[in-house]
Amino acid sequence: MKKILILAALAASPLAAQPIKTTASEEPSWKKAEAEIAARRQIPGGAARAKNVIIFIGDGMGVSTIAAARIYDAQKRAKAAGGSYPGFEGGEENLLSFEKLPQRALVKTYNTNAQVPDSAGTAAAITTGTKTRIGVLGIRPGQGPDTCKTPDLFPKTLGEIANDRGLGLGIVTTTRITHATPAAVYSHSPSRDWEATDRNYPAEARKSGCTDIAAQLVQFKGGADVVLGGGLAKFRPTAAGGSRDDGRDLISEWQKSWPTGRFVDSAAPFRALDPAAPGKVFGLFNADHLDFNVDADRAKEPSLAELATFAVKKLQAGSKRSGKGYVLMVEGGRIDHGHHISNAYRALDEASEFSRAIEEVLKTVDLRDTLVLVTADHSHVFTMAGYPPRGNPILGFNRPIEGGEGGSRTDANGAVVDQLGRPMTTLGYMNGPLEVKSGGKTLNSTYPPTDPNFLQPKAFLTNSETHGGEDVALFAGGPGSPLASGTIEQNSIFHIIASALGWR
Repeated sequence: MKKILILAALAASPLAAQPIKTTASEEPSWKKAEAEIAARRQIPGGAARAKNVIIFIGDGMGVSTIAAARIYDAQKRAKAAGGSYPGFEGGEENLLSFEKLPQRALVKTYNTNAQVPDSAGTAAAITTGTKTRIGVLGIRPGQGPDTCKTPDLFPKTLGEIANDRGLGLGIVTTTRITHATPAAVYSHSPSRDWEATDRNYPAEARKSGCTDIAAQLVQFKGGADVVLGGGLAKFRPTAAGGSRDDGRDLISEWQKSWPTGRFVDSAAPFRALDPAAPGKVFGLFNADHLDFNVDADRAKEPSLAELATFAVKKLQAGSKRSGKGYVLMVEGGRIDHGHHISNAYRALDEASEFSRAIEEVLKTVDLRDTLVLVTADHSHVFTMAGYPPRGNPILGFNRPIEGGEGGSRTDANGAVVDQLGRPMTTLGYMNGPLEVKSGGKTLNSTYPPTDPNFLQPKAFLTNSETHGGEDVALFAGGPGSPLASGTIEQNSIFHIIASALGWR
């Protein structure tokens, strides 16, 4: 009798199973992922329920990036401490904050039409529960621009489902808030490039009745409770210094929709905000992406750690008022951008900052009621090679080590050289550009390898370094985290979230 009463109480609770109604459930990849996670619910702790979910996405943070970033992170801290700190052994022994979470899995990242994916198709897999094509957001693989005329046919996104269930919703990124990963939380677009009515918004989009991504955010039903990132130009008309050619000022529209909300565009007013105060918060701190951490002026732009911890505190305050939980997506988006220009310094520094943001958030949440997931959308063609000795600067040249394969021929400076006499760096890329302009600087390979503006060597010259197609890691802690095990499909991450929140 007692067991019956307990089951009845659970069924009546807010955490009781509430199946999702979405057209995505018709897709084979949805059914495969759903079955994949259903089988794992038999693992001890796999069926546990969470009140809140936070998913951190390190854009482009493949396993080689994690390995190099943990060394970079330790060596950076040792340098700041005068050369060492207690427990420092060169950096290889270090763990990034999220690597300490107890559960992990490997994740297959391919898109429905691509072996090597892009950030739109991968983010859409995570936020809709079904895989889709490269370059699209929140649409099924067989859908195109004409589907904009019948939006009810689009699959529900994670943000839409959270709003439908009355949960708090937060989106934080270091990229434009309309960029692929954050946009996947709330938007549906046949092209990730249709961020605003600007030069990237073609006649096809206008003719099909598709709404640009920035407008979708402002018109998002129920609104997100906290939105923080870059991309202000996508929300302002050209007459006001923005990129929109339709004359709309989406910031003014947002403020009219949410009169008690606060819009901020610089660090000082942001830091003056009280996260416990009611009302939505919308912050855009750069016309484009936020600056790389190494280039940022923190008097103007908050750090990712500041943005993420504010968002959590804001959502926690809202949860106390409503009695319901929240869903938060935090993206370290510029790891990817550092890699695309084959600049390991900026990529690893962004990964280190991403880890720091997660560390700060973990101090403010309770893993007894909050599921925390950390993953990447895809990897990069980024390698860590040679036989450098322990403690060798991760951004430096290889140095000889006794017993290393391939010989130890060196140049006058003691760096290991290849058969053409060229000094070899530990880090490199399969492809990438020879030279790039970034933040008013020229980046190339003429700098010392430890310089922030040095571009790593690459085998093939391309305009932009490309993504990699290997599996990425998923780290997890909190209720339902044992579901993160083995090797899973990327869209199974959505089903882990759905299971933990009782959407089953």
